Amino acid sequence: MSVSPSSSAQAAREALAARLGELRREAELTGHELARRCGWSPAKSSRIERARTPASDADIRAWCTACGAEEQATDLIAVNRQVDQMYVHWQKLHRHGMRQAQEEVVPLYEQTRHFRVYCSNVVPGMLQTEAYATALLSTIAAFQGTPDDSEQAAASRIERSRVLYEGRHSFALLMEETVLCYRIGDNATMAGQLGYLLATMALPNVSIGVIPFTARRSMWPLEAFYLFDNRQSSVELLTAGVRNTAPSELATYAKAFSELSAMAVYGGAARALISDAITSLG
Repeated sequence: MSVSPSSSAQAAREALAARLGELRREAELTGHELARRCGWSPAKSSRIERARTPASDADIRAWCTACGAEEQATDLIAVNRQVDQMYVHWQKLHRHGMRQAQEEVVPLYEQTRHFRVYCSNVVPGMLQTEAYATALLSTIAAFQGTPDDSEQAAASRIERSRVLYEGRHSFALLMEETVLCYRIGDNATMAGQLGYLLATMALPNVSIGVIPFTARRSMWPLEAFYLFDNRQSSVELLTAGVRNTAPSELATYAKAFSELSAMAVYGGAARALISDAITSLG
């Protein structure tokens, strides 16, 4: 079954094929010579390079070896393995409601030892109160035009967040100060959410940093992203979630997290910003 050229998965597949083509040209190989080195027919190498035939892990390894670029095989294989799961469109994921999406990531949360999370728009999911999560998820369902099971989904999100208190997990969480000011739900909901942030700051396995409005920016505000150990990243866009396991991609997000961490305030200074946000609710 062919994949629509307009789909994000096909776009990612074409990008991978283009990168393989670049490796061949950088090695100054013709398609025929590359096929000979790999023990393939010329037609096979052509189909792979034109994204007509998906490359297997073995194909990518052979291609990189033929081009003298063995060190790039690991990244390209990681991209290849996840290409069909790389872009998960929210409307497709939430077509039957959002509760299932909350539950599907429970194993990943349970297996992760160290979480690094950056949010520029809302409170990180694992720190949300049930009232805040319900208000947020209801708004998302209305925007997406998907079934509104926000109460059930919020309850599942809270259950998923038990990793804060169970097992050997550590959390480094960063928020822009704007997150403290955006009104999700009514004033009571926001007051409860901000109060819960103050409470979770006392947990010994949790580090919460807030990047103030006044911080001198060495890194611009980014889309929300999660790093699960050094195994996977998850980036939240308007229309889709992007999952990645390629080592170079993980390293880039880890670098961004480090840069953003350096601009944040912690401890008493972070608590003061949260307290000021509570006071501003009136």
